[in-house]
Amino acid sequence: MTSLNGAIVLVTGANGGIGGHFVREALARGAAKVYASARTPQEWDDARVVPLRLDVTDPASIAAAVEAAADTTVLINNAGAGVSSPGILTQSDEEIRRNVETNFLGPLFLTRAFAPVLTTKAGDTAIINIHSALAWYATVGIYSATKAALWSATNSLRLELQPAGVQVVGVHVGWVDTPMAAGTTDPKLDPAVLVSKVLDATEAGEYEVLADDTSVQLKAALSAPLQALYTQLSAAE
Repeated sequence: MTSLNGAIVLVTGANGGIGGHFVREALARGAAKVYASARTPQEWDDARVVPLRLDVTDPASIAAAVEAAADTTVLINNAGAGVSSPGILTQSDEEIRRNVETNFLGPLFLTRAFAPVLTTKAGDTAIINIHSALAWYATVGIYSATKAALWSATNSLRLELQPAGVQVVGVHVGWVDTPMAAGTTDPKLDPAVLVSKVLDATEAGEYEVLADDTSVQLKAALSAPLQALYTQLSAAE
């Protein structure tokens, strides 16, 4: 388990709805410092927050972040890219590359860069990866594919970092009430509720967060025949 009290936290995508809640909730739980990172970091009204320029798709930017934030004890991989249409055959080359680089390669390479930093500290270190329920329900093309890849990578990282005492937490959630989900009328989880659940689980020593009913149902459906999850396959028979 990893306490947020006294932690040094780095949040990627800190300018967004979920990222901003991670910054504020970490501080509320006693974090000593929070690196609020983004491509264009914003200013904060708390001296404990350190704006940090970070582009997770740029190796030089990742290297600079590791140097600037070498005291990090909790890394939260929250930054992500979305898509303009659901079909992977209609998504553009640029959109596909941006999703792969931001949603999968970015958090993987950032974690790999920070791993030596975290493994040299004595306990109370964690990595939190924000997946998506859509990792288990491939209806959003490349977005679903990259979140599934991150889920798999998180499982590998958890096993590799466990001997060094680094807790790796994977988070699955459906729609969250942020600008990225503005176009859907489906039920949305309050980002403050999501963040509270994630940090509660981290401090309790858990490895996975199923933040809403959608995530619980989709994980349970993984053991069923494909036609049960993707009913359109049955309709085509």
